[in-house]
Amino acid sequence: MYLYGASGHAKVIVDILEQLGEPIEGIMDDNKTMENFMGIPFIHDKKDVSPIIISIGNNERRKDVAERLAKANNVEFETIVHPSAILSKRAKLGVGTVVMPTSVIQTGCVVGKHCIINTGAILEHECVVGDYAHISPNASLCGNVTVGEGTWIGAGATIIQGVKIGKWCIIGAGSVVTKDIPDGYVAYGVPCHRVRRINQHLLGECDR
Repeated sequence: MYLYGASGHAKVIVDILEQLGEPIEGIMDDNKTMENFMGIPFIHDKKDVSPIIISIGNNERRKDVAERLAKANNVEFETIVHPSAILSKRAKLGVGTVVMPTSVIQTGCVVGKHCIINTGAILEHECVVGDYAHISPNASLCGNVTVGEGTWIGAGATIIQGVKIGKWCIIGAGSVVTKDIPDGYVAYGVPCHRVRRINQHLLGECDR
């Protein structure tokens, strides 16, 4: 197994791989001056290494790296699930997704590629999480919730059943989302409300 990205998120992934008994052959990073990370050697020149986990917490950056590696190299991406997580056999996870300790993914859920389902997060039945999204620690998605590509659900947020949250949004920590949120918004509060537009460049729109 190889990691791409030397960050705090990478440290957690290292711990998960160690608990799974999965050897880590090396780590890559765009910072070419780094030589060692948690005792793991850096690989700066080797190409076509597989499988890879992109160990970058930032959603946009993770997408950029995933797309670059997929185009430039013959690589495979790995999906990892912490042993303490509860994953329904009727749930589906995309490649490159990482499921952290004590999280729960219930029946009928579909999680896209290169997502982060963080510590203690709960996805109840039939939730759909788009590619590159991040569900933060202790966030709860009640049944039939949809979260769009690249969206970040903050720690401890609660998304009420049936709510749809668009692409490339940020939902503030501790928010209670009772109504749909369109693409490209920061929203927070109890109840959650839209605050400002963001990430229009990721939605194919002009900045404004």
